Amino acid sequence: MTTTLDRIQLVDFSADHLPGAVRLSQEAGWPHRTQDWALTLSHSTGVVALQEGEVVGTALASVFGDVATLNMIIVDERLRGRRLGRRLMDAVIAYAGAREMRLIATQDGLPLYEKLGFKAIGDVAQFQGLVRAASPADGVKTDGYDLNRMVAMDRAASGLERGDLLKQISEQGQVFHTDQGFAMLRDFGRGKVLGPIVAQNLETARSLLATAAHTENGSFLRLDTPVPELGTFAQDLGLEPVGGGTCMVLQPQQVTYGNTFQTYGLVSQALG
Repeated sequence: MTTTLDRIQLVDFSADHLPGAVRLSQEAGWPHRTQDWALTLSHSTGVVALQEGEVVGTALASVFGDVATLNMIIVDERLRGRRLGRRLMDAVIAYAGAREMRLIATQDGLPLYEKLGFKAIGDVAQFQGLVRAASPADGVKTDGYDLNRMVAMDRAASGLERGDLLKQISEQGQVFHTDQGFAMLRDFGRGKVLGPIVAQNLETARSLLATAAHTENGSFLRLDTPVPELGTFAQDLGLEPVGGGTCMVLQPQQVTYGNTFQTYGLVSQALG
């Protein structure tokens, strides 16, 4: 007897699948626009699940050197609980290979990821809303940045090799930087997102966020942060907590980190 899953085909994710992927993410309550999906896809490989030509599942693997982030894992609500999520995950785990794999899990996805061997290592909190102006911090600049230096800061903070991604974001958005860190602002979802934020200390991260808030006063801003203290400051600027996720890892490796810089804000929950 032919089952529903027998009629579902997994194929390589291409730009032609973006409209169906956007529909799935909207139905899941995610704010991603076509442009947001396209940014992630341009740095990823992945699969879509097709049922009679309709996209009913997605999963991507974004490889950044010795680490891959697994992301945009969505199953059509009508097909949940039928092991399609497992098929999607098996496919992108194979794409990632022997690398360390990271993802940010929703509550719905946690049981599957735990069965696959992923371990929780922390949390990310999401904040969003109409941001209130703060006084711009002394020493934060918006021009004359050194992209190579920022890439090195990001690598020291995360262990990720994301030079191409950061170049693309810097060209699409705005950069705030000091000698002690940087942040990037770009269009995303309902408004803009500030990320990554990479800094030597909380004071610098707060300065970068404050300057972005001053620039975007009254506009919709999103921040995803693994640092509760920065989330508290975001609330002072009018951003409200709206959930988040659990940071998980599989096959952790001896990724080279510095102890000088820290990630205070994510590029996105997909891309770390």
